[in-house]
Amino acid sequence: MSIERNLSHSNFKLKKESSLLFALILTFTFFIVEVAGGLITGSLALISDAAHMLTDVTALAIAFFAIKIAQRPADPVRTFGYYRFEILAAAFNTILLFLVAIYILYEAYQRLNSPSEIQSLGMFIIAAIGLVVNLVSMRLLTVSHDKSLNMRSAYLEVWSDILGSLGVLIGAIIIYFSGWVWIDSLVAILIGLWILPRTWILLKESINVLLEGVPENIDLKKLKQALFTVDGVLDVHELHVWAITTDRISLTAHVIIDSKRDCETILIKLRRLLSQQFSITHTTFQHEKTHCSKESEKCDFIHS
Repeated sequence: MSIERNLSHSNFKLKKESSLLFALILTFTFFIVEVAGGLITGSLALISDAAHMLTDVTALAIAFFAIKIAQRPADPVRTFGYYRFEILAAAFNTILLFLVAIYILYEAYQRLNSPSEIQSLGMFIIAAIGLVVNLVSMRLLTVSHDKSLNMRSAYLEVWSDILGSLGVLIGAIIIYFSGWVWIDSLVAILIGLWILPRTWILLKESINVLLEGVPENIDLKKLKQALFTVDGVLDVHELHVWAITTDRISLTAHVIIDSKRDCETILIKLRRLLSQQFSITHTTFQHEKTHCSKESEKCDFIHS
């Protein structure tokens, strides 16, 4: 039975990697086409949508390489393995995209004051192809997007880019029938404003992980209160919770356990509680017999 489960898991991993790689190649190819199309047609909306598609390319690349790199075992130099690569890449990506979005908004403002000629038909055709590419990529990622945080992130990136392609399509139609070329700049501004908050949120999350902050989905006070619900726990201090990467959370703590209780049994209960209620499976507890003297030493970064 375990052999069948292992085979099923291996098949799922292979299918996830192959679908992710194909979506990455497809999206990157059209990214190049859209940049060239934007330059040829003079459409800033196409170029801004290409910048948005760059977020998809990067997200797909990060997800793919994170899967590959995560398979590398930990070594004496990197005892936690290579999971942090995902966060470093995400931080670099968000800084780059933030600057790109600012440039798009500046360029759109300049064009509002001095509109340029737009080849709306070419703009429409390229945006339509982009929409098809995004729909195909989304279909490829649908199978596994709910089983991995990386895949879910990539899936949402592609889904949001569909909205950008639709915006360019609508803008091209309006320009074709009305001749209002300023619509192109307006669409570019909307896409830029769509990119900015998403990159800012992702950058904050990346920095929080790099600073080994408490993950946003963890309430430290509730977690500490939950630890005290285990009968036999007298005190918890030196409590630290951080993430190696977005879905790998670690915890360390000093725990004072009633001397009349079996220490190993209590620690097993604590680990089970953290796994079931907070999805924290990498834990390190230091069992102590006396309370920490906070007057003589600061033994806890968090006092509650």
